[in-house]
Amino acid sequence: MDNSKLIQKIQQLKRKRNAVILVHNYQIGEVQDIADYLGDSLELSRDASKTDADVIVFCGVRFMAETASILCPDKLVLMPDINAGCPMADMITRNELKVLKKEHPKATVVGYVNTSAEVKAEIDICCTSGNAVKVIESLKDTAEIIFVPDKYLGHYVSTKTNQNLILWDGYCPVHAKILPENIMRRRKAHPEAKVVVHPECTPQVIQLADEALSTSGMCKYAKLSSASEIIVGTEPGMLYRLRKENPEKKFYPLSEQAICQDMKLTTQEKTLLCLEDMKYEVKVPKDIQIRAKRAVDRMLEVL
Repeated sequence: MDNSKLIQKIQQLKRKRNAVILVHNYQIGEVQDIADYLGDSLELSRDASKTDADVIVFCGVRFMAETASILCPDKLVLMPDINAGCPMADMITRNELKVLKKEHPKATVVGYVNTSAEVKAEIDICCTSGNAVKVIESLKDTAEIIFVPDKYLGHYVSTKTNQNLILWDGYCPVHAKILPENIMRRRKAHPEAKVVVHPECTPQVIQLADEALSTSGMCKYAKLSSASEIIVGTEPGMLYRLRKENPEKKFYPLSEQAICQDMKLTTQEKTLLCLEDMKYEVKVPKDIQIRAKRAVDRMLEVL
């Protein structure tokens, strides 16, 4: 089946199933092209909560589909590839968080959205890379704050809020591949370019960058910045959207090694099969869903 026929078939099935396709910014270009909603974790969480569709096809990784199920328990949430996971999310379990909470019984627990539904059920408030600073600022009168699982995002937030956070030793292996020498090499090749990096990067990388931004923040920056060249320090799938929305500007990946293989598992063909067979459902159990939703709702109230 050629590309145009495949897309046509997907559109037909979408209408038949009353489905919407949510796509993360790191997905491959052909998948971004079939999105009803394209964005980062926060944007897609909001979109999931507002859609009137009966079916949500989530082109991302498992924790994102779980978040959609948490916010939309009465909808059918499907993933084109059920094996698409998140190594960072796997770095903390519900039981590990329970132990940490016992060690700090008076602490408020802030959890990055890049966590499993079971972990979300144990936290007090969620955050994303785009709103983490606002979330921590909303807790300014709190004596102790646990931040899980990303120690690098947590460190970044602590520098912006002057809050001493209790950090879990988790991180994104993809963003950890971006090194200070990558910035130095790219700056040498493109001396007029601005450097934007994701706050999941190491403190050493963030210190050398012009801006640390979520992927939605990168999209806004690219549109508003007077820079004609931008070096982008995140998963290279982001560049497809940036180039498409800003054809007059040039974008360069900070590191071509920072590939998230899980994000690359989804294809148009798998999305079509998902809609045809209505398979690979992600459903969060009711008891977990209720507790996790409180943490996500509390995050949305902060914005």
